[in-house]
This record gives sequence, C-alpha cells and structure tokens, in this order.
Amino acid sequence: MLEAGSIWGFTGTTMASLMFFWSMYRQFVPYQIRDYLEKCFYKMIGLVSNSVHIRFTEYTEDKGLKKSQAYDSIRNYLSSKSTARAQRLKANESKNSKSLVLSLDDHEAVEDVFQGVKVVWSLSVRKSDNESNSTEKRYLTLSFHNRDRDMITTTYLDHVMRVGKEIGLKNRERKLYTNNSSQDYSSWREGRWSNVPFEHPATFETLAMDLEKKDEIKKDLIKFTKGKDYYMKVGKPWKRGYLLFGPPGTGKSTMIAAIANFLEYDVYDLELTTVKDNSELKKLMLDTKGKSIVVIEDIDCSLDLTGQRKKKKEEDEDEEDEEKKKEAEKLLKRERSERESKVTLSGLLNAIDGLWSACSGEKIIVFTTNFVDNLDPALIRRGRMDNHIEMSYCRFEAFKVLAKNYLEIESHNLYGEIERLLEETDMSPADVAENLMPKSDEDDAYVCLKRLVKSLEEEKEKAKKLAEEEKKKKAERDERRKKKKKTEEEQKKNKEIEETGYVAQDSVKKD
Repeated sequence: MLEAGSIWGFTGTTMASLMFFWSMYRQFVPYQIRDYLEKCFYKMIGLVSNSVHIRFTEYTEDKGLKKSQAYDSIRNYLSSKSTARAQRLKANESKNSKSLVLSLDDHEAVEDVFQGVKVVWSLSVRKSDNESNSTEKRYLTLSFHNRDRDMITTTYLDHVMRVGKEIGLKNRERKLYTNNSSQDYSSWREGRWSNVPFEHPATFETLAMDLEKKDEIKKDLIKFTKGKDYYMKVGKPWKRGYLLFGPPGTGKSTMIAAIANFLEYDVYDLELTTVKDNSELKKLMLDTKGKSIVVIEDIDCSLDLTGQRKKKKEEDEDEEDEEKKKEAEKLLKRERSERESKVTLSGLLNAIDGLWSACSGEKIIVFTTNFVDNLDPALIRRGRMDNHIEMSYCRFEAFKVLAKNYLEIESHNLYGEIERLLEETDMSPADVAENLMPKSDEDDAYVCLKRLVKSLEEEKEKAKKLAEEEKKKKAERDERRKKKKKTEEEQKKNKEIEETGYVAQDSVKKD
C-alpha cells in the first residue's frame, strides 16, 4: 500500500511539474521560437513515423476571411461517418441546411475505409494568443500510411470532395441575397451580400400563363441545366439571359420565383443604385455562386441605361407642358447627382457578358422592365438576353389557372362571360387574382366570379371613357396645331410683305 501511495504521489508531482513548465513555456517563450521548436519536433516524429498528415483549414490562408469550400465539403462527407462511428458529436442548426446537422466534436477523430485502405480524420481547434482578438481556428487533419499516398491524393480526396458537394447541395437551404451598399461594409467577413432563406412558394403550376408558353420555358431551362459540355464545346460561358417585360402586375417577379423553385437555384437580387462603380459591380458578380439567378428588376429605372432611344412626344404636347416636363427632369437629375451610382452601360455589359461573366459558374441572369422600348438595344440583344418573355395581360387560359388556384374550380356557368370580357379588356393577373380571392368565409366561387365580372365591366367602361377622352384631346391638339400653323404662316407672309416694301422704298430713293 505504501508503494502504491508513493507511486501516486510521484505521478501527481510529475504531472504538476510538467503543467507548470508547460504554462511557463507558453507564457514566456516567444511565439516565433515556439513555432520553430514545434516544427522541429514534428520533423523528428516524421523521421520515425510512416504516417502522412494533410491539414484542411476552415478558412483560406488569404487573410483567413473566406470560408474554405474544401473544408465544408469534407465536413458534409464526414457527417454520416461521424454519426455512425464517432463517440462525441456536435449538433448544430446550420443556416445552410434544412435540418439538424451532426458533426465531429472538437478534438475528436473518426475512421473511414475506402477501397480497403483505412484513414483517420480528426478535428482540432487552435486558439489565437492575441488577447485583443481571441479567435478559434479549426482544421481537419487526414492521416494515413505513407504507402497509400498516391491512392489517397488522386482518388480518395476526389471522392470525398464530390460526395461532400452532393450532400451539401441536397441539404442546403436556398437563399435570397441582396447586395450591401459599398458604404455599409462593416467587415470583409460579412461580405458584399446579405441573405435570408428563400421561401417564395411560386411554381410553374400556379403561374398564371398560357400552358404552351410555360412548357416552352421549362424545356429551355432543363436544356440549359444539362448543357455544361455543350457550352464548353461551342466556347460560351455557362449562363443564359432572360428578359421579362410587360405591364405592372403581370407576374414578372412571380416568374423569377417559379424559375428558382423549378431549378432549386439561389436568387441574387442586384440593386444597381447602391453599387459604387463598375469595379464594384464586377466584384459583386464574382462573389455570386454557381446554380444561381442574378436578377435586376425594373432595369429601366435602376440607372440611365436607355441610350438615345427615348421617344419624342413634342408633337403631342403643348409647349407649356413640355417646358414643365424639362424643368422637372432637371430637378430630378440635380437631386440624384450626389447619390447616383457610377455604373455605366459599358460596365454592366462587361459584368454580365464580358470576360468576367465566365468566372462564377452556372448562372441565369434576368432583367425585368415595364417598358422594353426604353432599353438600349445593346443591353437586350440575343447572346445577352437570350430569351425574351412577354408577360401580358390576363387572358382566359391564365384565368383558368388562377381560378383553380384560388377557388379550386375548373369550370363554372360564368366562364363564358368572363372569357368574352377578358378578350375585350386588359386586366393584369394581379388584379384578376385580387378579385378571385375570397374576402370572407361567406364568399363562395359564385360571389368571387361575379365580383370579377363586375370589375371587368367597370374596367371596360373606364377604358372606353379614356379612349373617348384621348380622342377628344387629340382633336383639340390637332385644332391648336392647325391654328398655330395658320398663325405662323400669316406672320411669315406679313414679314415678307414688310421686307418687300422696304426694298421698294430703297429702290425709289436710288432712282
């Protein structure tokens, strides 16, 4: 018993001494010297060991500000292995995943077997010695026997990356991004984009559009997603542009959500007015990921990208109205001068279709506008905006989709009257949907359809009155124009007579 007590006492004293010297070593030996000594220690171990170790850090070595994609892929790959084999696990509700994520706990290891070769993955954490900025740096270490080096570095790691990416795409939560103002970047770690979960429920099945047209769009999208090798063969970046144009309320934003849900892509809502200049725009585009949709809504209102295509309406307006319009435009330009983005048409074209457009993988670019004729032709030509989709007013085929969505009916006695009115009246799908939506528990299909009929009749009558008023105004403008032209002709004639008279007097004096 005495000998056992002596042994325990000696062990305790030794451990206490080692901990004391270790703390003294960490506290008083400079970091550079400790780093050098540790390197020498590991080198000595390597001389007598047959093991090979590969480290994968959580953040890239470039200032440590960008999350390593390799680290994330490995973590996804190890998630199933860890659940089955590791003794200590860490549960996280990750922002990038749809469900609870189980992963290796800190300072834990798990074994994996690939083609009969056993490897060990371990997760380590290293704390920074900087008291003012105490951070934790995590890294995964892959350990294996030296004889398996070729197979591990050529086959196994490719397998891990591929499977990890597939798991990540399957479990990821799709996001809706918006660009931060260049003046609001609090740190590089927060990045140029802010995001929220993308939860828009729109699908092609609920989209109010002609069925044949929807099928064409879906086939085009499927062809694009499978076209990586084809785009490589023809020498084009793997991207496709869609121009959605039409009156307000015709479903342009809903179409974007339906495309995103159909392809399971993220959405980047790019607000051009907050982009500082062309250089910042390129950086934003480089920060987008593959399998995403970059959206610029109401592009005709975002920046002055209309070129020289503005239509002149001087002939249809009074001079006083034209002067007021010019003054208003000058005032608006003066108000925007201090806060206006420096992004140019040339800069936008280079970002979406120049050399930079091939740097961020599979991507769809969508422009929306209410007035397609106002856009510069260079911006929407084929090759940039490959597919031009007109989002028109609601017609009967689109109405039937809305009626099925909102009222769960496919036929009704009022359908004939509604079809006639929709062909005679321009009403947006948004207005039709608002009329079909029940306003109380007592509203059945008949009540909602009658409300739509009444609204269509009122809209038809309103359009008729507007047409009559426009015709009357046009006649008045024509009459004023004729009077003005007649007055100008009389003034010109009188001026010629006066000038002729002066000439005659001069000739008399000379004689």
